[in-house]
Amino acid sequence: MTSTGPNKPAILFTAFEPSGDALAAPIIERLKARAPDVKIYAWGGPLMEQAGATLVEHTVSNAAMGLGAIKKIRAVRRHHGEIRRWLKQYRVIAHIPVDSPAANFPICAMTRKAGAKIIHLGCPQLWAWGGWRAGKLRKRTDLVLCLLPHEPTWLGERDIPGRFIGHPAINRELDLKELKKNLHGMPHGAPRLCLFPGSRPQEVRKNLRLLVNAFMELRSRNSGLTALIVAADADIARLIRRKLKEFPSGLNMVTGQRDIAIAWCDIAIAVSGTVTLHLARQCKSMVGVYKTDLLSWLGSKVLLRTPFRLLPNIIAEKEIVPEFVPHIGGARPIVNVVSRVFSDSKNAAEQQQGLALLLSRFANKHYADEGALLVLKTIKGKKFDAGPSATA
Repeated sequence: MTSTGPNKPAILFTAFEPSGDALAAPIIERLKARAPDVKIYAWGGPLMEQAGATLVEHTVSNAAMGLGAIKKIRAVRRHHGEIRRWLKQYRVIAHIPVDSPAANFPICAMTRKAGAKIIHLGCPQLWAWGGWRAGKLRKRTDLVLCLLPHEPTWLGERDIPGRFIGHPAINRELDLKELKKNLHGMPHGAPRLCLFPGSRPQEVRKNLRLLVNAFMELRSRNSGLTALIVAADADIARLIRRKLKEFPSGLNMVTGQRDIAIAWCDIAIAVSGTVTLHLARQCKSMVGVYKTDLLSWLGSKVLLRTPFRLLPNIIAEKEIVPEFVPHIGGARPIVNVVSRVFSDSKNAAEQQQGLALLLSRFANKHYADEGALLVLKTIKGKKFDAGPSATA
């Protein structure tokens, strides 16, 4: 690594969650294609490495996500120290922090001091909470690559340059006919329900029992109901098995078959997150949930500044998906909503129409290509005005 370090220009990616690993990988792949001579390094994960980045340290495992708060802070601070030392040896021309503003903002201060251009991949959700931190973002970015269509306008109002590049959960190739051909291994029964308990250990621990209780009550009302828990990966699958010990009749589990499971089901109950956009990509009916305690629920009422919490509703600027985010009650209200979809197809059709309209806002966006091009233009010194323009 030292043979190519000090003299060759480098691009640095820093990501601290599995979602950040997934966001960065397609753009790294396109950067490697467009600028093969530029070395790309990353504090990140396996997808970034597969895309062509030299992985300096693995920072996005689910094991790390399951650490307690104190251990997480210590781990992030250790990475900060490593990056500070690393920057003394490498000539970084651009830093792409991915999500995780709390972890990435201190690194931005280091790379700014080192003279690097800073291009945020994913707008920190200051529009939902923490708007007072916009000044910090303004000082520590040259451009924000926005994943949601409303974000450049919000940033522009605060004199921060942003460009909407689409979202990889939506702006991707998806062969629905091929997916349906792969349904032969899925359970039989009707109606069909998918449960998405989250991709992080703490989400699963908080929400799994709520989702399973909703399934059992729905099953008592619909004896033919069949359900799938969709585990994001093998680590999450092991956690689910430990938590449940024994699966109720009619409930099955698959690991890592998200798109096939979505194609299989009639409706999903999903923990709030990117999976709701994957469901939207197939215009699939859903209910969004996030179980929390009373104190967190009260805190959300004070801190959160958006009328909606679920990504499809935030994008649509109205409730097209029933959301229980945050939720402090039991399964009954969720069950009642799902039951209405089962009993009246009009409810599902209306939601699917709303999702189709939502998808139109992402039309003609090419997430990876646009993101890579904007990174290279920023490196070359192009200035971007603050405002809603999406022109690359």
